[in-house]
Amino acid sequence: MEHPFWLVLFVTLLPLLALAAEPKIAVTVYNEDLALVREARSLKLVKGSQSYAYSGVAAQIDATTVHFRAVDPSAGITLLEQDYEFDLVGTERLLQKYIDEQVIATAENGAVHSGKLLSAQDGDIVLLDSGGKVQALKAAKLQSVEFPSLPEGLRTRPTLVWLLESSKAGDHETEISYLTGGLSWHAEYVAVLEAAENAAQLNGWVSIDNQSGATYTDARVKLVAGDVNRIQPEPQVRAMFRKEAAMAMDSQFEEKALFEYHLYTLQRPATLKDKQIKQLSLFPAAHTPVTKLYSYDGAFDGSKVKVKLEFKNSQANGLGMPLPKGVVRVYKQDTDGAQEFIGEDRLDHTPKDEKVRLSLGNAFDIVGERIVKDVREVSRSSRQETVQIKLRNHKSEEVVVNVIEHFGGDWSFIGKTPTIAVKEAGKAEFQVRVPAGEETAFEYTVLYK
Repeated sequence: MEHPFWLVLFVTLLPLLALAAEPKIAVTVYNEDLALVREARSLKLVKGSQSYAYSGVAAQIDATTVHFRAVDPSAGITLLEQDYEFDLVGTERLLQKYIDEQVIATAENGAVHSGKLLSAQDGDIVLLDSGGKVQALKAAKLQSVEFPSLPEGLRTRPTLVWLLESSKAGDHETEISYLTGGLSWHAEYVAVLEAAENAAQLNGWVSIDNQSGATYTDARVKLVAGDVNRIQPEPQVRAMFRKEAAMAMDSQFEEKALFEYHLYTLQRPATLKDKQIKQLSLFPAAHTPVTKLYSYDGAFDGSKVKVKLEFKNSQANGLGMPLPKGVVRVYKQDTDGAQEFIGEDRLDHTPKDEKVRLSLGNAFDIVGERIVKDVREVSRSSRQETVQIKLRNHKSEEVVVNVIEHFGGDWSFIGKTPTIAVKEAGKAEFQVRVPAGEETAFEYTVLYK
């Protein structure tokens, strides 16, 4: 536990092991709490066995995933042993490390107290001075605590401590890679619906959330979308699926297939600071045709008719890149010129040339009604059911409503049936025209076996 800001620490640091030069970093971020970090550093080594402190790694590093190699194999560098040290400098840790040791405490009134530290709890300390007197000092009355040195085992940053064997002395170019938690990314989209409601301007953004405990300066950033399997109990990482062609539109990200996933590479270096969410444009504004749809699923939605927007993720429609999953927020310009929020939906990973359908809310002026008119047992193994659907349109123009009905088991329509738009194993869809200001009704009979 860290103490309040008023506690100033005076620490004389012990010499640390050799520190490397500023690394060249590449970071590949997955959708949920996973990243692959790759660093290139020049290490100054002596010939023979030696300890080396490789500091600045992520606090959430999975040390079992570290891979180390020398760029020049003839350097004869071998990693014999590795310790991950994450006992970091902090007020509470310093006080606990100095139990039974000499410290100097300064009170807010300027009084200086020195002695052996007997206890430290929530900022309160107990000292035994040279005369055998015990002093209890409250945290609120303390100005600073001075320690003579940095205790062994404490680090200012998470550090990998290696035992290396080198056949040559000098500067050696090396590479290290590891997996770490605390890094994730997701996409967000903004769509502005035009007045005629037949086209929209679509922008895509990605947000990279860095809570890994490290800052990556001028890093080469890649984003992976797909469903990457990980052994439990490690958290699963989400990503994408099929291979597709690279994105055709101008973008600061280059998209390409990677195994069964998709890889988005930022075309310039970027700094990912610890405890920061960075937003980057995924692609420039695209003008794409859209279709407004009405959908009624009476078994689940009661009387509500949903309104949806549909567009095709194709190059002809101004898009054509595999779209990573994310939230799409839709706006429409009012008659006074202001853009008003009209709904949002979650977009799943969508390959190019596939349709996107967004559910924005419920239509105010269209009402549905589903009535089960008749149920009868035809035999011991079959049942017949008649359902009536009513749709009332209070708008000033005709609408087409997609009516969705669900079925279970072995089923088939019997008798007169309205035109079926879609028929699947457990579902049928009907396209129903409803004139302005009128009601349209239809019914069907289904036989279950």
